[in-house]
Amino acid sequence: MTNYEYKYGGVLMTKPYYHKNQSILVHADTFEFLKRMKRESMDMIFADPPYFLSNGGFSNSGGKIVSVNKGEWDKANGLEEKHEFNRRWIRLAKEVLKPNGTIWVSGSFHNIYSVGMALEQEGFKILNNITWQKTNPAPNLSCRYFTHSTETILWARKSDRKARHYYNYDLMKEINDGKQMKDVWTGSLTARSEKWAGKHPTQKPEYLLERIILASTQEGDYILDPFVGSGTTGVVAKRLGRRFIGIDAERDYLKIAKTRLENVR
Repeated sequence: MTNYEYKYGGVLMTKPYYHKNQSILVHADTFEFLKRMKRESMDMIFADPPYFLSNGGFSNSGGKIVSVNKGEWDKANGLEEKHEFNRRWIRLAKEVLKPNGTIWVSGSFHNIYSVGMALEQEGFKILNNITWQKTNPAPNLSCRYFTHSTETILWARKSDRKARHYYNYDLMKEINDGKQMKDVWTGSLTARSEKWAGKHPTQKPEYLLERIILASTQEGDYILDPFVGSGTTGVVAKRLGRRFIGIDAERDYLKIAKTRLENVR
């Protein structure tokens, strides 16, 4: 990165890794970049923060035993460090979220309870606890407990009673066969056809982000992903006519995200 700065939608930022058609990717430390962003500039935030699973264990991938170690970014020294990490980024995210904006945070049981507490401690009201039920989860290897087949997505707004968050109730009802949409969403893991640009250990399926973005934003809105990874949030945001900013400290993942964004039609 250079010291060159410019404004995008009122957001002061360093020269980005990628900037095209109202989509931006930034190679930066998430904490440092959030501090520099304009206050109350984002309509929605989607975050898939580290699950802190890289502890030397093993998992199942395609029927093979693989290490769960993803990198230094996925390690934490104890519960206190993990929770402080979550409070810090959520505190900074709140500063850049508009008064009526909302935040979505995805996670497994390894991290989501800390995230939920951090959201409330930092002045958010949790609107929904979405359970994403996977139709094709990896089997557990030890056969000593139930197969992990769900993840949780928390949806929250600022706790200010005057906040009026956007929710496209009619559309969610329409795509759910005319019935109110419930907080259990069922679908498969990320399809192989969406992983063509490169490998990321926690890539989310596009259908999941499509529902989230359609439910809580309108065309032209600003969406932020502070842990952009392989760029699924940006891909769907661009396809749906939203403006997007994604941050990541890992250049290899930004390369995947850039490639995917450039191929959105």
